[in-house]
Amino acid sequence: MSVVPLSQEQIEECLGELPGWTLQGDGRLSRTYRLGTHFAATAMVVHIAQVQDELDHHSDLTLGYNTVSLAVHTHSAGGAVTEKDVELARRVEDLAPGHGAH
Repeated sequence: MSVVPLSQEQIEECLGELPGWTLQGDGRLSRTYRLGTHFAATAMVVHIAQVQDELDHHSDLTLGYNTVSLAVHTHSAGGAVTEKDVELARRVEDLAPGHGAH
């Protein structure tokens, strides 16, 4: 997967396919999910950690009582958004429904 920074147009196109994800002012893709219980949120964090290890690409991952928040960019691309970030976001979107996240 490429670590070449995506253009603003490419990022916006990708965000159109990632409901709930936004581009923060600091240049990171982010999303917060709400879950039914703290246990469900914790299970989702563990699942996300597994995906991050598979991709060898890690986000800032925050566990709240019944929320899970992610913020991601590629350090090796100077903090820009790359295909690696979009792939991680897609993988998290794919696993979220299985945890009852919305």
